[in-house]
Amino acid sequence: MVVKLQRPILVGGLGLSFSLWMLDSWHDSIVQVGEFGLLSALAVGGGLWLFQQNRPKDSLKQLDDRFVDRATVESAIAKTETVINQLAQESENHPALQTLREQVVQLLLELDRQKIKVAVTGGKSVGKSTLIQVLKQNLETQNLVSLEETAPLFRETGDNSDAVVLAEVAKSDFVLFLTNGDLTDSEFQTLQQLKAANQATILVFNKQDQYLADESASILLSLKQRMQGNVVATAASPIAIKVRKHEADGGVQEWMEQPTADIQQLTQQLDEVFAQQRQRLVWVTTMRKAGLLKAEAKNWLNGTRRDRATPIIEQYQWIAAAAAFANPVPALDILATAAINAQMVMDLGNIYQQKFSLEQAQTVAGTMGSLMLKLGLVELSTKAISTVLKSNAVTFVAGGVAQGVSAAYLTRVAGLSLVEYFQQQEIAIDSGTGLNLENLRQTLQKVFQQNQQIGFLQGFVKQGVKLLLPEVQQVEVVGIQKAVG
Repeated sequence: MVVKLQRPILVGGLGLSFSLWMLDSWHDSIVQVGEFGLLSALAVGGGLWLFQQNRPKDSLKQLDDRFVDRATVESAIAKTETVINQLAQESENHPALQTLREQVVQLLLELDRQKIKVAVTGGKSVGKSTLIQVLKQNLETQNLVSLEETAPLFRETGDNSDAVVLAEVAKSDFVLFLTNGDLTDSEFQTLQQLKAANQATILVFNKQDQYLADESASILLSLKQRMQGNVVATAASPIAIKVRKHEADGGVQEWMEQPTADIQQLTQQLDEVFAQQRQRLVWVTTMRKAGLLKAEAKNWLNGTRRDRATPIIEQYQWIAAAAAFANPVPALDILATAAINAQMVMDLGNIYQQKFSLEQAQTVAGTMGSLMLKLGLVELSTKAISTVLKSNAVTFVAGGVAQGVSAAYLTRVAGLSLVEYFQQQEIAIDSGTGLNLENLRQTLQKVFQQNQQIGFLQGFVKQGVKLLLPEVQQVEVVGIQKAVG
């Protein structure tokens, strides 16, 4: 007789026959609600629940809500190419153009790719390598699959190693995310990122054999509840068990035996997915890559446009400063006269393919001025700049320097806000109407906060005073750098 001594191992839940037997005998043992009765109840509940979870189902239900076909992907690639062509038109010798165009060609080839790329990822020591080895031996669709292990996530290296790993994961068609226990916050957040990126993912609870049966069932239930998605429990390399053989003469022999891997549920789901959804997975990945490439190309394009926009903003900010300095007005009326004007709106719009008529540009300028007043940015900026200037009384009263520098500052904020706002728009929009006021408001606040640093204000005021005052008066400004100290 051979007896195997081991810790209880949850292998696909309790057997159906055992569960039915427990249910049949429930009424006989209900009065015994001691420790054994409670554990039995937990076992039945866990067994029945896990039995239901192990029934065949659509493993890619998460893709059902995403209509992706070849035409949709080709359209996404075409939009990416439009951005790249725009970059070529505006910066003919841009160093990124060749690489971007090569990647577009690769995307078109990807549409007919046959092999599915599966990324096996997770933290350190969760069993990635072992699971890959076992899957290669057991997947019926292994000829359709390329299994690739990533570097471990969540290493405290102080660099961007996790971002590099996730960038590689984004290029795969399917993700097996391994954990060996309940999710940490870092694991949960990473899984949410994968979900947001439309990445088809199975969360694999590996090394389940290292827990008692009720512990394993509890962890698996927690994972399913938290993720509300596909979760599978496995034991890619089960713990060796002790085998004891009793001889006829009364002697006993003992040895360690390695159980077979428990990955049946996982392989069943993967085989089903890869057989039925291969082409769809490839298309979803190609579309995701097209989106990433489009974003990269747009970043390059925005950088080129910002280089052209910056001198324009600087030109108009000092024009506004000179106008306010020559004709000082009450602080709250600065925007109405000098902080922003329709011509700057038109010039910046031309750079960002946002075509404005003069009337539309005037409307935008008025809208920006109104928003800045309502947000209190005019008053805040004037006070901040006045604080810097008050370090020298002669300078402060010299012909409206505060108004002039404030006008320049607000014009700069308005111009940078327009640039930021335009960068969020799609390429080649031909109308400047229909501004999203909420987005514009948020952009104004963001840009204003970014330009409120003390060091920047001190330098900006110094530059403004130098432009507005004759050199003979600049000697009076020696205290500016100490104004906020």
